[in-house]
Amino acid sequence: MLMTAILRIPKEGLESFRAYEDQVIPLQAEHGAVLERRVRTADGTTEVHLVRFPSQAAVDAYMADPRRHEHRGLFEASGAVMEALVVHDVPG
Repeated sequence: MLMTAILRIPKEGLESFRAYEDQVIPLQAEHGAVLERRVRTADGTTEVHLVRFPSQAAVDAYMADPRRHEHRGLFEASGAVMEALVVHDVPG
């Protein structure tokens, strides 16, 4: 299952957002996910992640992970807005 997350972060929230990511991105691997690509704009206010999970159950487990929720305050303080989409590879 391939997912993309598009994150838009106000400049004043960048520090909180990066602190949040430092805590939660490592948890993905514990749920079988692979962060295939992570890119951001030069000003840091937009970031895109391409993450492959083994199943919907793995996505659900990651989203419900209490350690992820422990850091939710950092995400909220950042003012970031996330759009998550299930995507598919486009043949050639």
